[in-house]
Amino acid sequence: MDNQAIRVILADDHPVVRTGIRTLLQQAEDIVVVAETGNGSEVFKLVEQLAPDVLLLDMEMPGLSGVEVAMRLKEKGAVVRVLALSAYDDEEYIRNLLLHGASGYLTKEEAIEIIIDAVRGVARGEQGWFSRRAIAQLSALSRHEANPAKELSNRELDVLRLVAAGKTNLEIGHTLGISEKTVEKHMGAVFNKLQVSSRVEAAVLAVQQGLV
Repeated sequence: MDNQAIRVILADDHPVVRTGIRTLLQQAEDIVVVAETGNGSEVFKLVEQLAPDVLLLDMEMPGLSGVEVAMRLKEKGAVVRVLALSAYDDEEYIRNLLLHGASGYLTKEEAIEIIIDAVRGVARGEQGWFSRRAIAQLSALSRHEANPAKELSNRELDVLRLVAAGKTNLEIGHTLGISEKTVEKHMGAVFNKLQVSSRVEAAVLAVQQGLV
């Protein structure tokens, strides 16, 4: 196994679904499934023992729900990146996952064609991996109907577009010819003006407003 392979834990309570996703991921030479579980309560032990790069997390599991798992991982300061998998595109699920640090939200019916790319992207630190249905739900959130993106300066819009493209602050700085610290200042202004608290929310809003 390549030492640089992306290490994935798969948490889903449907054995058939797990088998299908594992089989798909095994087709990628740079991804390895190091463990799988059908119980939300078992995720913490596996994450602690195996230090995976990405956790593919189902929303509905016995023991603890996916939202509860993501919340506790964030509270524990776990560095694993969470990519949510769900049979639902429910607004509450999506919003809760965003609030608790998930890097993406894929509905299962759309996930197969993009799941490998999503795992790779999330492992690189990219945010905003959402299925079309999830983005459609987020677009319906009433608090963003006023188009707060109009308040952004041209430079802040440049930064936001690069965030939505999955770029890190360092990469954004290189692209725009500014320091990483300046990028961080612009990001703070973007978060404040858009009334969001994460890069994921900012990226989703950029998609909603047609900025990318």
